[in-house]
Order: sequence, then structure tokens, then C-alpha cells
Amino acid sequence: MADILKKTSTPRKPRATKKQATVVAAHETHAPSTNGKPQASHEEIARLAHRLWAERGRQHGHDAEDWLRAEQQLLGKAS
Repeated sequence: MADILKKTSTPRKPRATKKQATVVAAHETHAPSTNGKPQASHEEIARLAHRLWAERGRQHGHDAEDWLRAEQQLLGKAS
């Protein structure tokens, strides 16, 4: 009877396409821009902007200021 039972395997996760892998990699690290200088990823800027917001006492209404400040700090580090 054991000979009749088929072995079942666990389903495989779908693999990311080359394009998807490139997009993920670009968001995880500094991605080179078209002018050759590295730029900060969206996630890096968001993390820093959130930290700046928290350090400022979590006051609302300055999100654009926090975002721009985070971009400037990260781009300054990348240069």
C-alpha cells in the first residue's frame, strides 16, 4: 500500500522576475540616478523623515518639511 501513495511536495513560492528583483534591489539600497550620483531610496527617506517627526515631538503639519530635510541629509551623506 505504501507503494501506491504518491509523495507530495510543498508548493514552491513563485520566483521574482528580473524586473521585480531590480525594483526591490533599488528600494533596498542607494540606486544610481541618471546623472551618476547615488540617490536615497523612498524607504530610507521615509524612515529618516519619521525619525525627524518623532524627534520634533510628533507635531503634525510639517510632513513635507521633514521629508525634504530627510532627503537633504541622505543626499548629503551620499555625495
